[in-house]
Amino acid sequence: MKHAAITIDPAMMMGKPVIAGTRITVESILDTFAAGETLDQLLDAYPKLTREAVFAAFAYAADVLRSDAIYPLSDKAA
Repeated sequence: MKHAAITIDPAMMMGKPVIAGTRITVESILDTFAAGETLDQLLDAYPKLTREAVFAAFAYAADVLRSDAIYPLSDKAA
């Protein structure tokens, strides 16, 4: 699962995956969309960010979720 636009460095942002050459985390991109912001709003807020980098963040997140890890839900969550 190699994504050239995504880097992970334990010394940066506590090791969270970020857009290469920035301190913008994949997590913050996902959070922004989950909050209802648009791609244009995100790109306006982060001038260093590109459309391609945003889609690379989505691809990275999808690959992570597609992995063999299992995330059990507790009975309380159901």
